[in-house]
Amino acid sequence: MAPRVRPMVVEGPIVDGSASLGPVDPDREIGVPPHPGPWPDDPRLDAELLAHGDRRNVIDRYRYWAVDAIVADLDTRRHPFHVAIENWSSDMNIGTVVRNANAFNVAGVHIVGNRRWNRRGAMVTDRYLHVHHHPDTTDLCRWAADASLPVIGVDNLVGSVPIEHFDLPERCVMVFGQEGPGLSEEARAAASAVCSITMFGSTRSVNAGVASGIAMYAWALRHADLEEGNP
Repeated sequence: MAPRVRPMVVEGPIVDGSASLGPVDPDREIGVPPHPGPWPDDPRLDAELLAHGDRRNVIDRYRYWAVDAIVADLDTRRHPFHVAIENWSSDMNIGTVVRNANAFNVAGVHIVGNRRWNRRGAMVTDRYLHVHHHPDTTDLCRWAADASLPVIGVDNLVGSVPIEHFDLPERCVMVFGQEGPGLSEEARAAASAVCSITMFGSTRSVNAGVASGIAMYAWALRHADLEEGNP
């Protein structure tokens, strides 16, 4: 494990994984300074980070680790579910979905439709995930069938099951629709079930980014070892 050192205060907020210039709360500590010598003899550590400090938004366990080493470690304990989001018009919520997927250490993220998506919103967390592209929903569903993974839609549709009352499968693909129209007709037809997010206010829906976080947490409550989660 990488050694623990006193956190440092950088000169600006974290943007796309690096520090930017600008004022910052002086009480906010982000990152760690250059590692004092002699450096640890650990092949997982990155020489550039050891020399210049690690300002990334990573947990203490991964301080100074190279990205490839972090991915390899995460791969040993990925959760066995995938998330997919339909992307017909460059939905700005996709970055949030990807960031949530990193937080819950999912097996894979699937972008359906347009290949381009808002990576800025993901805050470089896509580097630590396995992100796949499918040209259309048919291709996604074919992949899911080949992997023996049921497709679970998440949308507030008539006849949908509140997610708190649905027994989410441990192995599955949760699919989220485009902001506005929601799940496509093709995704609805392919889903073995559609779950909804219970709400209490005046709006009929939440955006896909918010819905994905709620749905992934619902999965974690059923299947994850919560004692192994980050504090």
